[in-house]
Amino acid sequence: MELLGLRSLIYPTLNLNEAKKWWKTFLGIDPYFDEPFYVGFKVGGYEIGLNPGAAMEFGPITFIGVESIEETLVLAKESGAKVESGIEEVGDGIKVAQLISPTGERFGLIFNPHYESGST
Repeated sequence: MELLGLRSLIYPTLNLNEAKKWWKTFLGIDPYFDEPFYVGFKVGGYEIGLNPGAAMEFGPITFIGVESIEETLVLAKESGAKVESGIEEVGDGIKVAQLISPTGERFGLIFNPHYESGST
């Protein structure tokens, strides 16, 4: 298993339209992905995402890129991590999972076959 580095920082939001408007103004770019269930901005090779369905009380979650989400999830569980939400395909072959480490940190795994290092 090889971790591929940080990929995405996903912010929960109560008002997707207002959040999208603010981030668009602040970043000075349009989102590359804009749907009622998720808005994503490409920033310096990473993604800032807005998720209206995420739990606000946990704050943002950082996703670590992996080559095989299935293998990495097994290893994480064997290492003591708790699966908060199992593998879910979120579209276009992209898969995510959310976990909690044995010491309580929340993090995510992401397999994205379209990721290009350094892309904006």
